[in-house]
Amino acid sequence: MLRPLASIFAALLLWVAPAMAADGVTVDEASRLRKLVPAEQLEQSAGQQYREMLAQAAAKRALAPEGSPALRRLRGIAQRIIPYSARFNPRAQQWKWEVNLIASKDANAFCMPGGKIAFFTGLIDGLKLSDDEIAIVMGHEIAHALREHARERIAKTQLTQLGVGLLGQFIGDGKYTEVFSAGGNLLTLKFSRQDESDADVVGLDLAARAGYNPQAGISLWKKMEKAGGSGGFAWLSTHPAGKDRIREIERRLPEVMPLYERARSSTTTKG
Repeated sequence: MLRPLASIFAALLLWVAPAMAADGVTVDEASRLRKLVPAEQLEQSAGQQYREMLAQAAAKRALAPEGSPALRRLRGIAQRIIPYSARFNPRAQQWKWEVNLIASKDANAFCMPGGKIAFFTGLIDGLKLSDDEIAIVMGHEIAHALREHARERIAKTQLTQLGVGLLGQFIGDGKYTEVFSAGGNLLTLKFSRQDESDADVVGLDLAARAGYNPQAGISLWKKMEKAGGSGGFAWLSTHPAGKDRIREIERRLPEVMPLYERARSSTTTKG
């Protein structure tokens, strides 16, 4: 009698497991093409470019100083989001995360491979972003790094420009320099529409888990649409806004709102 009961119980667990595992958004497996570009090498290259950018900003007195209220605000949001990053990429636990703010009219933000985050005041001040809206932007940019979209884009570029055989020779000989130079400047790397959609979804999940309202994605893109005609929004130029984008966020809200409510409930309980 015990064996049939055990079988039934095991079957029930298998049936219930998918529902239990359905916690937040689900995403497709990252492209295997990214493996053509060594992660460590790319992160080193990103770190170097990031340091050069910070040095240039500091020389122009545009780098927000330690203790700046605006920088503290930005880093406070990051500190809440980053702990959830390993869910989408275990390597993120080893990254030396950095968050900096640069005074510039450019409305832009990015997270480079290895967790190097930068926001420009033109984006935060220009759109008068709330903390929730900043979290949506930050989650989106962190998602690009976690999903290793840069590795994938560079690999695809190499396959297109050099051919599979030539790329194989580069990797086989350890000549990684060619991989990065052909991939272009990581600071200005453009992602595909699919990459952007992927980052939107993962970003909503990250922000919600950190206790930021994912509905802010709707207000953010409405602001983006309104600002689109004024020009000067670099972030907008590479992240096309529109009703389709807002509809996709609305479609995903049932998946992420429970995460937000749970995070809010946990914060209230601790308080």
